[in-house]
Amino acid sequence: MPGEERAGEGRRIGGGAGRDGGAGREGAGGGEEIKVREIMVKEVAFVSVPGTRERLMNLFKEKQISGAPVVKEAESGGEPGKVVGVVTRQDLLKNPSEEQIALLMSRNPVTVSPEATVAEAARILLSNRIRRLPVVRVADRRLVGIVTVADLVRKIAELHCKEPVSNYIGDNDKCVAVWEETPLPVAGRIMELARVKAVPVLNSELELVGLVTDRDLINAAVIEDGTEHSDLSLGADEDKWTWEGMRDTMKLYYGVSKIKLPDRLVREVMVKKVATATRNCEASECAAKMSRNKFDQLPVVSGRAKLTGILHDRDLLRVLLAS
Repeated sequence: MPGEERAGEGRRIGGGAGRDGGAGREGAGGGEEIKVREIMVKEVAFVSVPGTRERLMNLFKEKQISGAPVVKEAESGGEPGKVVGVVTRQDLLKNPSEEQIALLMSRNPVTVSPEATVAEAARILLSNRIRRLPVVRVADRRLVGIVTVADLVRKIAELHCKEPVSNYIGDNDKCVAVWEETPLPVAGRIMELARVKAVPVLNSELELVGLVTDRDLINAAVIEDGTEHSDLSLGADEDKWTWEGMRDTMKLYYGVSKIKLPDRLVREVMVKKVATATRNCEASECAAKMSRNKFDQLPVVSGRAKLTGILHDRDLLRVLLAS
């Protein structure tokens, strides 16, 4: 599933003074220089290579996270080592047969220095359409923390930005919804094609009744074991006595396992208590609602409670870039 959570090219944004580290408009707080080290998570959930999909899925479920940095080697005592990749839930869904983290992850991820400003971090996240930035030491790229869209949204909630969220809803963010009776494999394919991590759920009366996310899909997924085979020819291509279709062959059988979405309906796994916003809601108010409930998007509804759009948390990052 390409798009939003891919790690991008291997670049690091260094420290130095950025513009408007915590600025918003209409009471958002002026040109405060907030550093990444002040808001980053220092106790980082990470995986190392070599490693397996099972380890990764267990980490995602245990920590309730959607992605993690990948390090090449861990320091003695379990401290993270050099960052070599990032792996996400979407990577699991896109590659259901792959078992090795090294082949699931995005290599050479974009990283950030702890001395960068939150405005710089916001620009990187927006321009690369990613959700998390490993924070690394400049000298050796050792992992020292992580900063995510959610961390910046928490900061935006404190800025008292009173602008309506209608100013921040992305022009290119199309609202894709599914019917509550949609089978999970179909919903997963719709989300993959639309490159979204969550979709609102409607009933037959077109009422908003829930939200289904890639986390819900992963939690509902099962690991299906099976056996496949490969035909191995015993003849050589240059052998004039070996004719196409008449070669001696042997079959190599090997076990495989795949992530499979069960034939359940969306309404069975969706989140039913959905927080919403209207287009006139204040930016910081919506940021606080997202942060408090650990949402990364809010369905936007009309005065009659009809779905009209979607507000993604990344849309609010532009508050930090306002002059």
